[in-house]
Amino acid sequence: MADPTRARKIADRIRVIVASTVEKRVKDPRLGFVTITDVRVTGDLQHASVFYTVYGTPDELAGTAAALESAKGLIRKEVGRGLHIRLTPTLEFIADAVPAAAAELDELLARAAAQDAEVAALAREAKPAGEADPYRKPREEPED
Repeated sequence: MADPTRARKIADRIRVIVASTVEKRVKDPRLGFVTITDVRVTGDLQHASVFYTVYGTPDELAGTAAALESAKGLIRKEVGRGLHIRLTPTLEFIADAVPAAAAELDELLARAAAQDAEVAALAREAKPAGEADPYRKPREEPED
């Protein structure tokens, strides 16, 4: 088991190497506007999960996934050259769900803001059901 600090440093280095390789060496036309967001390495440094996002349509996302899978060998070779460790980790490319979750969260926040505005509009026009000041006040006793 590797030191967690070392695993984190290796994951950061893999992220930089993969991003550079995708930008400069992979010439697949299916590759869209891709961003490498995160890399997670197992404790034994044998496997790396590479998370990426793609700006564009779902078709472009599928094309980018296929391009990354076909270029996996080239990318792994570059990772091995750049890391200088005994065993080069296997790479797994995973589409990051953060943009979709962020869009869903934005939509929920917009819906909540619209409902808040609707409630505020109803509250402005509302009148009290009973007296204007419904709270009990201490009675003042007449002085003898």
